[in-house]
Parts: sequence; C-alpha cells; structure tokens
Amino acid sequence: MKNERILVVEDEPKIAELHRDYLDKSGFQVRILNRGDGVVDLMRQDPADLILLDLMLPGQSGIDVCRELRSFSNIPIIMITAKTEEIDRLLGLELGADDYICKPFSPREVVARVKAVLRRSRLTTTDGPWLKGGPIRLNSETREVLIEQNPINLTPNEFGLLEVLLKRPGRVYSRDELLTLVQGYDYAGYDRTIDTHIKNLRKKLQTYGVEASINSVYGVGYRFQIPS
Repeated sequence: MKNERILVVEDEPKIAELHRDYLDKSGFQVRILNRGDGVVDLMRQDPADLILLDLMLPGQSGIDVCRELRSFSNIPIIMITAKTEEIDRLLGLELGADDYICKPFSPREVVARVKAVLRRSRLTTTDGPWLKGGPIRLNSETREVLIEQNPINLTPNEFGLLEVLLKRPGRVYSRDELLTLVQGYDYAGYDRTIDTHIKNLRKKLQTYGVEASINSVYGVGYRFQIPS
C-alpha cells in the first residue's frame, strides 16, 4: 500500500492536518481539499486511491459528493460523520460509501480503516480466478462480476459480500461474520451497515432477476442460494 494516494476532504484545518500526519507516517501520499464542490472534478482529472470524506462541508455536502462520485466511479470512500448524523450516515452507505468513522475518532483507527478498505478493494484469492453460482460469475483477480455475460458494476463492499457468499453457497453468515470478513477487521460499527450494503447489492442483481439468490435468514444473517 506504499505510495497509494488518499484524498482528505475536510474543512477543519486541524483535523485535516491530523489525518495527513498519520497517513504520511504510514506511507500514503495525501492531498487535502477543504470544500466539497471541488472533489468530483478532481477525481475525474486525477483520481486518488481512496477518499476520506467529511459529511458537513462548504460548497457541497459529503452526501452529494458521494452521490456524484458513484455515478461514474467505484473509488473507495470512507465518510467522517458526527454520532448524531445517523440518517445521513445511512444515506451515505445506501449511496455506496464503503465505511464510516464517527467523530471524535482515534487517528490510528482512521489509518486502520483506510488500510482495511484498500485491502478489500484489491482482494484476490488463491481459489482460482472465477467463482460461479448459477448465471453469476465473479473473478477475484480482475474483480469482474458477470451475469450471463453482462458486466455488473459493484462497489468494493458489494463485491466483497458477494464473493464471501458465493464461496459457500447455503452457508448462513451472521452480520458480525460478514462485517469481519468483508471489512477486514473486528468492526464494532453500526448494526445496519451490512443490511444497507446487501440492499444495494440486491438492487443491482434485480436487473437480471437474481436478487433472490441472497436470502435473509431471520434473526441470523444472510446466505447465498444458487439461482436456477
């Protein structure tokens, strides 16, 4: 992960510099923007490897930035929110944010989250490149997902969830298991995080009529059922 580029979008200079200091020490290249309305243009011209995106920004909110970015890019996004902003946090996840961190936070936690999100966005396996489940095919090396040869555009979290579920069809995973397997660390986060990502994944599968392949198991979690 050395030399990977992180864009910090934060309007509080002290917090932005704190992010820069800790990420610099971990070998990342860091750029800082203090407004939301310059992010999309910058990412079209010179994309970073990951964005740390504050929710409350001058010019354009983090929610609106996330919405625009997801219209053309799957760049990993970690949202920085206040604990009181539950509705906006959920909306950010529904729009495709990969993770969130609540203020106040530990700078070391931010670095750990950045590393974990980057790891899963580049995840490869040793089980061969393709996983298959009925008409669904997933390539762990190229990070392609095809349904009857039609490419499906997934965020890193959605890809990770589908990959975990495809590896063990019929096996029921609890939300905690999925959080740990997909996020890459013990995640003591919001319980509805996985539910939101599953909802987004199902919407994309619904286009091809295979959304029912991801089953909810009441009171437990989720499993993959091979579609016919």
